[in-house]
Amino acid sequence: MVNSIIFFEERCIKIFEKLEDDFLKNPKNFAEYVYGVTNVLCKLGTEMIRESLEAMDQMLCESSFRRKSWSIEAHHWKTLTTSLGDVTFKKTLFLNKQTKEYSYLLDRILGLEPNQRLIEDASARMLEEAVQTSYERGGQQMSMTTQVSRQTVKNKIHALQFPPENTIPEQKKVVDYLYMDADEDHVALQFREKKGDLTKAENGVKNNGLITKMVCVYEGKEEETFHGKRRALTNCHYFCGVNGKEANLKFWDDIYQCLERNYDLDQVKKIYLNADGGSWIKTGTKRLKGVTYVLDGFHLEKCLIKLAPHLNRKERIPVLEEFRKTIRNQTKNDFRELVEKQKKGMAKWRKRAKVEEAAEYILSNWTGAKLRLKHKNGVLGSSAESHVSHILSARMSSRPMGWSRQGAAKMAELRAYYYNGWRTGKISGTYKSQHVAAE
Repeated sequence: MVNSIIFFEERCIKIFEKLEDDFLKNPKNFAEYVYGVTNVLCKLGTEMIRESLEAMDQMLCESSFRRKSWSIEAHHWKTLTTSLGDVTFKKTLFLNKQTKEYSYLLDRILGLEPNQRLIEDASARMLEEAVQTSYERGGQQMSMTTQVSRQTVKNKIHALQFPPENTIPEQKKVVDYLYMDADEDHVALQFREKKGDLTKAENGVKNNGLITKMVCVYEGKEEETFHGKRRALTNCHYFCGVNGKEANLKFWDDIYQCLERNYDLDQVKKIYLNADGGSWIKTGTKRLKGVTYVLDGFHLEKCLIKLAPHLNRKERIPVLEEFRKTIRNQTKNDFRELVEKQKKGMAKWRKRAKVEEAAEYILSNWTGAKLRLKHKNGVLGSSAESHVSHILSARMSSRPMGWSRQGAAKMAELRAYYYNGWRTGKISGTYKSQHVAAE
């Protein structure tokens, strides 16, 4: 620490004095004054870190306990990137007298992996920016004075291994109802396995679509403000991923295990799954014990509108209400008869085909549609569309961009991890625990 104090007295104070003098002469350059002070403080910080690391290495060199098993072989320079900037220091390579193993003992003490350059604090800043904006911005914002390439950020994200959620609370929560909103986002792939492997359909469209899945679990809704009408979800938790076949089953199993760990499911009256009836979602209804499927209101209303494409908005209102009453209180045959009645007033076969398609969708989700329209026994409106827009689309598909399958899968998981309460401090510790896989 002595050298850092000398560095501060000999260099930093003079720079501070000059910066202050320039600022007093021209107060409008306030931002430049702040930037100048920040840069000097970063240099001071990296100098303090360098001196501390070299002091630790020197202690290892002088240790009598170390001499029993390890001999000094060489001294090498090492650069670590921190959130303050690059820290370049000298460290010692040791040789084990019995096993003939070479090792940097300082790296062992610090928990650094071989060839590791990024420290957890810089990695956390990098990931926090990349999960919100882009790989390039993540590389720019990871340190106050240093940058890395977007390829480096991409490699780090592709290599991430997220820790399993196995924390068991002291006491399980008791609630009357639990809710799950499930939906998907469609992202574009640059390739599937390797570049150039995308094929085109007969209509010329590439098969570059990929489904990213999202499930939001929450306990209910409450008023967001005292006077406002908006309602906020209570204790929501997100699950995201790109899963197919067996992985999709594990995805739902992980969700159910999370519910079992945190809630007394024997005391829950109903678990409602709000969704649009996709095949991967219906798999979840069979995989999860005691779950009741409810058709998402957005998709239901969209199909109802398609049942009367020949009517204007004013004429459509009573017709749609009749459809709702039929779904709510009557049978599938009654619904089919009403659909046939509407089709008679349509001249074009294309419109009839759309009506048949919408009717078939409702019939295939009949029980879920009934529950949605009856809105009883704790059924709440679905927020799946807004969840997908906020959690997935905002980063992955709202702007033109192409993903690899691995990149899309990792980013979807990282988005869920972020919105489940991760912040820089939390991921700093988590990142350390998974660093072997990430390097």
